[in-house]
Amino acid sequence: MKANFTQKVTNWGNYPIVEKEIKSEDSLQKIREFVLKNNEIIARGNGRCYGDAALAEHIFSTRRLNKFISFDRLNGIIECESGVLLSEILEVIVPQGYFLYVTPGTKFITVGGAIASDVHGKNHHSEGCFSDWVTEFSIMNEKGTVLTCSRTENAELFWSTVGGMGLTGIILSAKLKLKNIETAYIKQESIKAENLDEIFKLFEESEGWTYNVAWIDCLQKGKNIGRSILMRGEHALKAELPKNLRENPLRLKQRFIPTIPFYLPAFVLNAFTVKLFNLLYFQKQRKKEMHSFVDYETFFYPLDIVSDWNKIYGKAGFIQYQMVIPKEKGKEGLQKILNVIANSGNGSFLAVLKLFGKNNPEAYNSFPLEGYTLALDFKMNNRLKKLVSELDAIVEEFGGRIYLTKDSMSRPSLTNYLQNVKNPKFVSLQQKRIIHNN
Repeated sequence: MKANFTQKVTNWGNYPIVEKEIKSEDSLQKIREFVLKNNEIIARGNGRCYGDAALAEHIFSTRRLNKFISFDRLNGIIECESGVLLSEILEVIVPQGYFLYVTPGTKFITVGGAIASDVHGKNHHSEGCFSDWVTEFSIMNEKGTVLTCSRTENAELFWSTVGGMGLTGIILSAKLKLKNIETAYIKQESIKAENLDEIFKLFEESEGWTYNVAWIDCLQKGKNIGRSILMRGEHALKAELPKNLRENPLRLKQRFIPTIPFYLPAFVLNAFTVKLFNLLYFQKQRKKEMHSFVDYETFFYPLDIVSDWNKIYGKAGFIQYQMVIPKEKGKEGLQKILNVIANSGNGSFLAVLKLFGKNNPEAYNSFPLEGYTLALDFKMNNRLKKLVSELDAIVEEFGGRIYLTKDSMSRPSLTNYLQNVKNPKFVSLQQKRIIHNN
């Protein structure tokens, strides 16, 4: 049974919206026919990227490539098709004492999307990107040929595909190396920081922790600029858990997942409500430092606890803007960026700061550079393009770059860093925009 239709398509930010053909198959022969028949193809997973990254004239949905192939419990290696979600992998591996080495802030992305974006998490400084734990994958190229790629077999295609945004072919399956865990819980410390100086000092002091991330209030000015809360964590050992969690340490209780049933009216999210949210978020932690045990879903995927949370931004949608500034210029660059945001009136409802470690030179298409990365959500409005242009200028001034997985309007000089991906067969609307703007 095949699925082949034209419909309105958008990614998680609900901007832009296009009307394109979507093809979905689980037969290699049918996928090959689709590739050979069309130009300007892009593979799309679960649509949880932002902007126009997984949109093209012809879209191939990988969601029917959703089967597990093997699970080597002894050596901690799982093989699955590219349309399998990280959430589906976690359901299988966590009860068996394993976890993903690297995971982004949502578990509802596909394995193929994780490779194409070479996603990072809260542990880039300690455990790198997703690709560091991919042992091999299979991909269909522009000729319809299926190739196995690893660090030793078709290595050039392996490294150009990692972080290559789907521009080298359609990823079909992958093998991943898994991490041993004793429990499904994280030992967490939350520490308040009153300004940028304090949060930067905390990041430097926390580099020995596996996981580090900070929520940051991007509306503060003056002495409070950079006010934030650092959350650092380690996988908890069974012996460390409180007694009430030790009985079934690898299984979480099912929780109710509320849903945003419709797009909220535009007036709900405004400068006042964003400022109020940031104030309440900072004040909810009454002590300077708190210690707790939280389940992995709470620590890694706080937004996933609300289904369709993107609807709070209204029908016009939103963009996510994520940049990285080299470490030696991080504080100066971030201070300038936060000042521009605070003065713009475009407050970010959600702002996340992380410290990247040294990047893997082999993964030349990956976004991370050693330095500080800030991710912000901005509701769509008629002032936003001006703000993005101002932020782009600062990022460029300090030698940074923009994350292609979240880009929808940044300048080409910050987004055209991909190498060895030029191919008329696989072209996204994002790449067409970047090339045209050059």
